[in-house]
Amino acid sequence: MSKQLERLAEFEREREQRIAQMFQQAQQNVMQQKQKLTSLEQYRIDYLKGIQQTGKAGVTATHYQQHLSFVGKLDKACEQQMNVIAQANMAADQRKQLWLKQQQKVKAVELLLNKRHLAKVAKEARAEQAMMDEFATQKFFRSGKTFF
Repeated sequence: MSKQLERLAEFEREREQRIAQMFQQAQQNVMQQKQKLTSLEQYRIDYLKGIQQTGKAGVTATHYQQHLSFVGKLDKACEQQMNVIAQANMAADQRKQLWLKQQQKVKAVELLLNKRHLAKVAKEARAEQAMMDEFATQKFFRSGKTFF
């Protein structure tokens, strides 16, 4: 029974490590998606500054309309990227919850293993004490002494 419990504990620890890696990957994905959003937003700002610079020199209405259309596409891309970040955050949160649950399983199995070990040690100590008591009793009777 103890060997089975030890194998179960090892299995649960390995599973915890796999889930922790998945959680870490999900966190990294969130960071990457946020970096993409930051890049998009920075590109949008730089593009708007460029429009202002060229606008000072004068542009046609058609050219100006094209710039505004492109800025609208950048705004839409930023919005879509925010949705991607929200989904990545949800996935990371789900993986975190799985990881926390798995940690609880590992702790429960390890606690059970520890209790079994302590019970075994206590049983061995009682058996040793009983043996020592028996030896002491035998020695006492062999010495020929009486209680009174």
